Amino acid sequence: MPSRSRETPGNRIEVARIVVGPFQENCFLLRAAGGPECVVIDPGDEADRIADRIDASGWKPVAIVNTHAHLDHIGGIQELKEKYGIPLFLHAADEPLLGSAHTHARFFGVAEPSVPAVDRRLADGDVLDFGGIRLEVLHTPGHSPGSVSLVAGGRVFVGDTLFEGSIGRTDLPGGSHETLLRSIRGRLFALPDEVIAHCGHGPDTTIGRERRSNPFLRESSKETIE
Repeated sequence: MPSRSRETPGNRIEVARIVVGPFQENCFLLRAAGGPECVVIDPGDEADRIADRIDASGWKPVAIVNTHAHLDHIGGIQELKEKYGIPLFLHAADEPLLGSAHTHARFFGVAEPSVPAVDRRLADGDVLDFGGIRLEVLHTPGHSPGSVSLVAGGRVFVGDTLFEGSIGRTDLPGGSHETLLRSIRGRLFALPDEVIAHCGHGPDTTIGRERRSNPFLRESSKETIE
């Protein structure tokens, strides 16, 4: 389980969101307050726009960390890797999805992305430290086998596991509705209510708000979480 550390002046991060691509996916840039290094989370498309935002801010990207490897979250990775010479972090269970990106692009009728190599495989319980940006990795499968959520102080980047008033779809390859509910209720809902959840699409929410009012989870409130 994550340490549930709070954001303090010494570990506060700045977050910028860039909505990219035909699927309107949220790419996030994280920077430790007072430092130039930044981490790119889920650069799904429009790498040029992401790079313009980075360069205009004077930030220095040090890593790409992906919550999962569905098509709409990976389209900008290769170009950013090449431009900045930075590594890609991804859970090993999602590498097959990454490798099948061309097939998925043809199915959805969108441009086929360049498929990047994974430089480091994430695992549950990993703690990543990039220039003062500390990310704790929670394996939260269900939307995909290797979906992870990234805890950073009073924030958690949940990818497509949880949304404001909704949950991730589970009808794509590797999805499991039961597993997704266990991930949300057993892992994400173990975080404090005030933690901000940054979602892969749409607006931010909080853990407490979703615990109290998310209809998909209220309906499942009597299920046993193993």
